[in-house]
Parts: sequence; C-alpha cells; structure tokens
Amino acid sequence: MASPPPLPSSTSVLSSASSLADSLFQRSLDDLIKSVRSDPSSEPSIIARSLSEIRREIRSSDPLTKSIALQKLTYLSSLHFHSMSFAAFHTLELLPSPSPQTKRLAYLAASLSFHPSTTELLPLATHQLHKDLTSLSTSSSSSSFPFLPSLPLHLLSLASSADLSSHLAPDLVPLLSRSSPLQPKAVAATYRVLSLCPSTVPVLFKPLVDCLSSDNPLTVSAAVGAFCELSAPPNDPAPYLPLAPEIYRVLVNSRSNWTLIKALKIFSRLVPLEPRLGTRIVEPLSKFLRESQAKSLVLECIKTVVSCLPTHTEAMRLAIDKIKELLSSDDDPNLRYLGLQTLGMLAPGHLWALEESREVVAQSLTDPDRSICHEALRVMMAMTLQENSIESCTLLVRQAAKSDPEFANEILDSVLTSCSKDFYELVVDFDWYVSLLGEMARIVHCTKGDEISRQLVDIGLRVRDARPELVRVARELLIDPSLLGNHFLYNVLSAAAWISGEYVEFSKDPMELVEALLQPRTSLLPTSARAVYIQSVLKVLTFSCNSHIDESSSLVNDTVIARMLSLIEMTVGPLAESEEAEVEDRVRNLLGVVRLVANIKDLSGDKDKDGMIYEVVRVMDALFSDEMGPVSANAQKKVSVPEDLDLKDNLADLSEFISDNDAAMSRSNPSILFYPQSCNASEEVEVGPTSVAESTSLKEHRKRHGLYYLSTDKETTEPELTEDYPRVNETLPLSNGDTTRRVKVTKLRPTVVKLDEGEDLATSSSLSTKVEAMKDDPLSGAIKDVLLGKKGNGASSSFDASSSSQGKGKDKVKGKEIKSKKGEEGESKDRHKGRRKHKHRKEPAPPVSVAQETPVIQDFLL
Repeated sequence: MASPPPLPSSTSVLSSASSLADSLFQRSLDDLIKSVRSDPSSEPSIIARSLSEIRREIRSSDPLTKSIALQKLTYLSSLHFHSMSFAAFHTLELLPSPSPQTKRLAYLAASLSFHPSTTELLPLATHQLHKDLTSLSTSSSSSSFPFLPSLPLHLLSLASSADLSSHLAPDLVPLLSRSSPLQPKAVAATYRVLSLCPSTVPVLFKPLVDCLSSDNPLTVSAAVGAFCELSAPPNDPAPYLPLAPEIYRVLVNSRSNWTLIKALKIFSRLVPLEPRLGTRIVEPLSKFLRESQAKSLVLECIKTVVSCLPTHTEAMRLAIDKIKELLSSDDDPNLRYLGLQTLGMLAPGHLWALEESREVVAQSLTDPDRSICHEALRVMMAMTLQENSIESCTLLVRQAAKSDPEFANEILDSVLTSCSKDFYELVVDFDWYVSLLGEMARIVHCTKGDEISRQLVDIGLRVRDARPELVRVARELLIDPSLLGNHFLYNVLSAAAWISGEYVEFSKDPMELVEALLQPRTSLLPTSARAVYIQSVLKVLTFSCNSHIDESSSLVNDTVIARMLSLIEMTVGPLAESEEAEVEDRVRNLLGVVRLVANIKDLSGDKDKDGMIYEVVRVMDALFSDEMGPVSANAQKKVSVPEDLDLKDNLADLSEFISDNDAAMSRSNPSILFYPQSCNASEEVEVGPTSVAESTSLKEHRKRHGLYYLSTDKETTEPELTEDYPRVNETLPLSNGDTTRRVKVTKLRPTVVKLDEGEDLATSSSLSTKVEAMKDDPLSGAIKDVLLGKKGNGASSSFDASSSSQGKGKDKVKGKEIKSKKGEEGESKDRHKGRRKHKHRKEPAPPVSVAQETPVIQDFLL
C-alpha cells in the first residue's frame, strides 16, 4: 500500500496564503496614480505608504504580484525620484519571464535600478542577456517579439559593467554587421562596452568602423557620435587619425546636420595632430558657411575654423562675417551670446576682428541677459592691450558703478586681475591706474577691498614714480567719512594710512593727514586698522618735527607743531588704556614721542640747549626714512641651507653664541626681533668679541645671499639705482631667448621693481606645463594595436578573427568565446604542431612590421 503524500508545512501554507491575499487586495498602478492626485496635500504620506506596500509585495513569489509592484516602483522612481536600488535583485528575477509585457517592464526597471553601487548583481543576468541578444537569429522569436533584442541593448547602453561587457561583446558583432532597425542601438551599446572594457576593442572596433559606410543614415549618425565621444578629452584622439578618410566621406555626403556637427568635432581634434587635414576640410567648411541655414551647423563650422584653420584667410573671413551676423541678431539673445562666445575665441591671434566689434561688445555690457553681460566682459578683457588699457578699464569701471552688486564686483575683479598680471604689464600710466584704484574703492557695492589694498601697497613698493599720486589718492580715501562704515574697505583704509605715513614726504599738508587719521569715526575700524592709523600718525609727527628742525619745509612751523601735538594728545590719550594690546602699545609709543617733543621750549631756538632732544628727533626720523622694497616670493627657497647646519639639533647650547646684551633683551621681550645695524651706529657702538663674530657671520651671509636684499644706502649714486631698479623699457633676458618687445608704446613706463625674473615667468611656465599630451589610456592603446595590425592582449580574441566573421559566417562568430594567449598556449601541442609552424613561417619580418606601425593617410591627403 502506497504511503500518502506528505502534508504541506505550515510555513508554505502561510506563504501561499499571504501571496494570494497580496494578489487579491493589491493596488494597481492606476489606483496609485488616482490616490496621489486625489489629495495633493497628502502626497508625501501617500507615497511613503505606497513604498511600504511595494517593499512587501515585491518579495512575493507570484510573478504577477511582483511585476505590478515593480511597475508602481518604476513610476515613483521616474516622477518622484525615489531610489530603486533595493529592487535590483527582484528585477533580475523577472528578466526570464515569457510575457513580453513583463520582460519589457523588467528591462526598464533594470536600467533605472542599476548604478555603480549595484552593478555587482549584473553578472547574474549575463546568461539571460546573451539569450535575448542572440534571439535575433531565431526567426520564431523575432517574429513573435520583434522588439526583444532592443531591450538588452537599451540596458547595455545605460547600465553595464566591465565584466558583463567582456562577456557580451561577441553577441554585438552580428547586430553591428547586419543592416536592421537595431543597428543604431547596437552602435550605442558598443560605445558603452568599449568605454568600460577596452579589451573588447579587437572584437568590436572593426564592425563599428564598418558602420560608417552603412546605407542607413541613422547607423552612420550613431557611429560618428560614438567615435566623437571616444575621441573626446581626456582620451587621446591620435589613434583615430587613420579614420580621417571615412569621417571625411561622411562630412561630404551626409545631409544630417547633427551628423555633420559630430564629424566637425572629430576633425577639430585631428587637425592639430595632422595639419594637412585642414587643407582638405576647408572647402566643405566654407560651403557650409556660405549655404547652410542651420545656425547650429554654422556655429560648429565657426568654432572649427577659428580653432584649427587660423591661417586660411578666406575661411577666417567667412567665419568672422558669420560672427558679426550673430552679434547683430537683436531678436534672439541666444545667438548674440553665441556670437560673443565665438568672438572671444579669436583672441589673441585676430584682435583686429575684436576691435571692429568693440562698440557691439560695449553695448552688450548693459544687456538685460546676465549671460550676455558675462560673455561681453570676457571678450572686453581679451581685447585689452597696452594701447587701449586706459580706455577699456575706464569704461568697465564706469559700467561697474551703474551695475548691480554682483556683476559690478565681477567687473572689478576682472580689471584688477588683468592689470596686475605680469607685474602690471598692461599699465603704462601708473598715475592713472592708482587713481582708478581709488575710484574702484569708492564704488558703493565694492567688495574687492583686499585686492585693491594689496595693489596699492605693492605699487608703492615697486614703482617709485607713482608714490606722489599714491599719497594724493590715499588722502582722498582717508578724508572720506563714508568709507569708514563699509567693512569691505577696512583693508583699503589701512593701506591708505600706511601709504600716508610711509611716503609722507610727498604730502602737501601733513597737518591735514593727522586730522584725517585721528577723526572720531576711526573708532569704527578694527584693531589692526587702528594700529596702522596710530603708527602712521607717529611717522607724520616725526617727519614734521625733523622738517621743522632742518627748516626744509615751509608748511611746518611752531603753530603747526603745537596744533599737531595738542590734537594727538587729546585724541589718542584716552586710548592708552585700550583693551587691545597692539593699539595700547602703539598709543604709548606715540604719546612718548609727543611728550618728548613737548619738552622743547623753542624748536627754532638754540640747538645746544636741548641737543639731546634734537638728536632723538633725528634718530626717530632716520628710523622711518629707510626705504622699503618688495621681497621676492622665491627668495627664501633660493637660500641654500649651510652644510654644517642641523635643523634637528637641540638648541640648548645656543647661549654660547649669544652676547649678554642679547640675552638680557630676549629675557625682557621674548618676541624681540633683531634688525641689522645701520652704518652710523656700527661706528659708535663698542664692539666686543662676540659681536665681531656675529658681524662677520652677518657679512658673510649678506655676501653669499646679497641678491635677495635691497640696498639701504642713501648715498647710492644714480647709476647704482638704475642697476637695482631696472627700467622696464630695457630688454630683460627671458628663458626662451626672445628679447623683442611685444608692444611699442609712446610713453615710457615708470620703473617697476622686479627682484626675481623667474617669478615673472612663473605664469607662462605653468601654462606650458598644462599643455601636455593626452594620457595614453587603455582604450587608446588597444585601438592603436588594432589599427597597426597587432594582437590585443588580455582576455580578447584576435582582431583578424572578428573582422573576418562576415565572410566566414556569423554562426562561427557566435560560437566563439573570448580567449587569452595563455589559453591558446595551453592547447594540445600535437594537434596544433603543424599549424603553429605554418603560422611562424608566415609571420612578417621585423622591417615590415615597423613600417606598419605608422598610421599614415598620405593617399587621402594627396
């Protein structure tokens, strides 16, 4: 008697009952859409509840329940941007479904759910994708489901991996070789596979090249687009140079504007590698410029001519005429923007064309479209030279005063950057530029105070002839009370105060400077700025007292000195108890000098009476009279470390090298700074043994590194000054040996101090280092091997076998798998012994293979 069948377990019963309940009470996609649209205010809660239901339903064993849940999830992902990554595995479960609707839904969901974090699941679908790709050769399947092969192609184009690409590459060859509606999609999938897996180049590259000569325009367009993307930066376009004849044939015969645009992009990358190509493409380009009505094609022709064919006069004239037509399109702002963009590409080789359109560019600065304004600003700065720098920069600053805050600061930033480039190369008249900097600072919306202050101080250090104008501009900035309330200009006011004190000898009224520096609203300034103000007052006071003693200035007398002392003591006195240490320190120094000067009963009287005080005043003036100069940015790097200096050594024995006076000073002030002694002081101070050693070492240091120090000797003659501060009009030696002047100016520029010529050429050298050859990526290397007739390495079949698949039958290609060289060597030696010898006998000689390694296209060029 047969035993009864086993009863189902309780778990399986519950699972089937749950699945049946989900299928009976499951909401469809229509129900989900209606619920979302019925109450827009509750949309987030409805979607959250729906996602919870989908997570439960998608685990169901019923394919219909799973497909409906996946359909709803696809809708939410497409319109509400919810992640589908959690459903990636369940999507793979529906790929083998016999239902066309379910299979299509599964492929759509797979293209949405797979991304770099879930591509590790893709190898699970390799067999199913291979089966669907090869279903084209089966007449029954293709007649039943004609769209079936397009689904895996779509998935490969959007979501793929290197492993999946290497396995499915042979399945794409029949689709690329047969003219069908699926061929363009196969080309798109091939581009994706080649990008992810360069080892598939021997299999797919030749069929992809054959698509360029297809009778189907869509296939040709897809193939040109694929090569355009493959040759785009950062890839190396050199391997695609042998394809120039095929691309040229497409350029001449195609009637599709988009295909022509892609072909022109390819040629724009190939012409710099092979300039002779420019002679061949200039005729079709000129034809398109003259006859085409498509603005997109005309624009691409203009870009190609400007970037690759600058020496072809006729083509350049046509391109410039077309640019002017784009600029004159008043009814279409997009065309005006594109016209400005292409106009900027003409610099610096065809500045005459930019000058012809200067008025149009200037009017574009006031355009309501912000993009047009930005592009016009870029073009305006590109056409700025020494000859027109005053006109251009003045126009831009005036426009900044009338523009909105954001664009106004962009204009100021462009002017500041361009004028300060290469040690103010564009600036001929520094008096004008200094006044322009002051005008920039007074613009209401100016936020470029840091850069303006840096350039004011830098010009004062480098350009001696500009110092009188600097003092005048600094005075105007200091006496303007409206600037004290703008926190963006605190650094500008600090720089103005420093200039007023450092170059006070160029001031026409020192008393006016003191009043401006001590006005009541200076309390609004931060601590750092107030400290500079007080220090500048000390410099002005010292200079005024010394000028009165020497009777070298008629502007300073007893009344002026008395007023100055009274004003300083009344204004600065309360700050002696300031909580800011730096302000308090400088205030006490200033008050000490004031009390010292106040003790002089009669500054014009007998000097022997108060000889000590007079001498102190002179010493104070000498303290601030040494001229400050710029320091090279590379000075510290160029000082070589002495061989006997160990930077890691313990400094415990430092006391042996320090004199008693230095030790006492260092104990009293830990942050003391040591300065070199002046020539006069060195004669009066008694020199001890330790001081002699230190002085000798200092002289040796200056002798070795004297290049990085500025001369502080006031008795220097004029010829020596000329050597320290070389004239700009004198030819300076450059690294490239070019000693010719670029621009001839009528007005001689003032002296601009340049301590380090290497620093001057840093910009050009950095730019030259950026212009490097494209990196030889694996894809480019594989394509070179194929075009040169070499065999590919790695897990890829030979190019000859894949390229001959059309003549020997596609069944043979479909049955092949990608083999490595190691696999070929591992085969039976007895079975392939004769073939292997025959293969070695037919191997080309080394000279022939060397000749084949040069991908030339001489016949095409001739």
